[in-house]
Amino acid sequence: MSDARHPQAPRKSSQLSGRSRAREFALQALYQHLVGGNPSAEIDVYTRDLSGFHKADSAHYDALLHGCIATAAELDALLEPHLDRSWMEISPIEHAVMWMGVYELRHCPDIPWRVVLNECIELTKSFGGTDGYKYVNGVLNHLAPALRPAEVAADQADKAHP
Repeated sequence: MSDARHPQAPRKSSQLSGRSRAREFALQALYQHLVGGNPSAEIDVYTRDLSGFHKADSAHYDALLHGCIATAAELDALLEPHLDRSWMEISPIEHAVMWMGVYELRHCPDIPWRVVLNECIELTKSFGGTDGYKYVNGVLNHLAPALRPAEVAADQADKAHP
C-alpha cells in the first residue's frame, strides 16, 4: 500500500501483516529455488533463520513455498497461455510472484482475488524490475476470472451497478 505523497513507495516492514511478510519470505525462498535449484528443505531452513521471520505467518509461508514447488508444473501450465514471452525471458522474481498469485487464487479462497493481485503487484514493485509489476498484474488479471469466476463476476457486477 502506497501513501498519497509517494504513490509507488514500497510498504515499510512495520506496516506489513504476517501474511504479507510470509509472501516476502516465500518470494525469497522461491527465488532461490528457481535460480539455484536448491531443494525446498534447505531453502526452508535458511529462510526461517532470516531476521524478521518470526513476524511472518509461518503457515502461509509453508503453504506458498511447498505448495508452489510441489505444483510448479501445474502453475506454469496455467500461466503459459497468458504469457507473451518464454519463461527464459521472465525474471525469476516475476515467475515466483506469479506462482504465488496463482497458488493463492487456487488454494486460498479466504483471500479476496483483488488482495491477491495487489499483494503480487506490491511484491513485484519492491523486488522486481522497473515495470515488472505491470506484466505480473496483466497476467494475473487475465487468469483470475478463470480461477475465481464467481468472485470476479460479482466484483465486476458491483462496479457496474454502484
